[in-house]
Formats: sequence, structure tokens, C-alpha cells
Amino acid sequence: MQLNRFVATAVAAALIACPAAALAQGAPPAAPGAPAAPPAAPPAPSLPSIPKIAGGPTIYDTLKASGQFTILLKAVDQTGLAPVLQSPAYKLTMFAPTDAAFNALPPDVLAKLMAPNDTAANQLQQILKYHLINAQVDSTKIRGHSGPVATVESSSVTLDGSNPDDLKVNSADIIQVDVRTNNGGIINVVDKVLIPSDSPFASAVASTPATPGA
Repeated sequence: MQLNRFVATAVAAALIACPAAALAQGAPPAAPGAPAAPPAAPPAPSLPSIPKIAGGPTIYDTLKASGQFTILLKAVDQTGLAPVLQSPAYKLTMFAPTDAAFNALPPDVLAKLMAPNDTAANQLQQILKYHLINAQVDSTKIRGHSGPVATVESSSVTLDGSNPDDLKVNSADIIQVDVRTNNGGIINVVDKVLIPSDSPFASAVASTPATPGA
């Protein structure tokens, strides 16, 4: 009996004196030289998103029904382009900037463009025509292709479909494609206002960041 008590006391004393050693006996040894697990990759940035819009009778009617293009439509009305966007005679493609895209312009630029005078209207019309292509340009004509395409304004935009998940026109992301209207028009929604290089506002908006959708 005394021997059993002595052995039990000795074992308990050893565990108290060397707890780390006792725990180590029950754990599998670490593999020598095992590399540390790589840190988790950061999530890929997502494109701005907007509520999906559905095609209507014309480009103009579709933009109006959406409610996300009030500044664009005001500009269209001020420059007399509404009948063009409503006419069945043209199979146009419009790269349509959202309200958020217009509001991301420098405030003085937006104010000058929307001013109610002939000079502003002419400059604004030039910019709007730069968003129009006199042809049907849907995603099948962009994905896998890159290059310039002439606009109604006469100078070209650069389409980039080299990344099928991130279609671009100039430096703007196309955040919704292939919105088709009943009269053959196509709307591709963009997150930046496109400015032709010969516009007096080109340098002022060159560094305008891309914007999230409404």
C-alpha cells in the first residue's frame, strides 16, 4: 500500500513539474520543415452593380422607365437628340452612363455641360454623340475582340473584350450589356461618362474614377 502511494505521488509530481512534456507525449510530432500555409487570397473586386433594366419600345423609353438615367435624359432633351433615340430608322447602340457616372464628374464640368446656353448644348451634344454607334454592338461583338469603333460623333471609342468578364469601352466598365429595345436599339450601361479627346473637358475628366451603379 505504501509503495502504491509512493508511485502515485511520484507520477503526480512529475506531471506538475513537466506539464509541457506530458502534453507533448500525446500530440503527434510536427513534420520537420513543413511550409506554413499560404495566406488566403483577397477576394476579387466585383464590378459595380445596378438594378437590371429591361428593354422597352425605344432607347429613350427604356432609359426613362429605368429611373437610373435622369441626367442622361435631361442632356438628351437639352441637345435635341430625343427624336433620334426614339426613331425606328436607326439601329443605334448607346453606351449609357448612369446618374452616378454623371455625378462623378467634377462639379464645375457637370454644371458647365448642363448650363442652358448654346455653347454648353453644342459641347454636350458632342459628348452624347460619342456614346452612340450607328450599328448594333452587343456583347458578341465585344467579347474576344479589341479595337476602335467609330461613333456618331465621328471619333472612335476603343472596345476591349479581351477579358470576357470585364468588358470595357475606353476606361469605363460595361456593367450591363445587351439591353435590347423593340425597335432594334441596344443599350450597354457604363460606369463612366465617355469624353472625346477633342472635347474641351477631356483633360478635366481624364482622372475621373469609375463609379458604382445606382
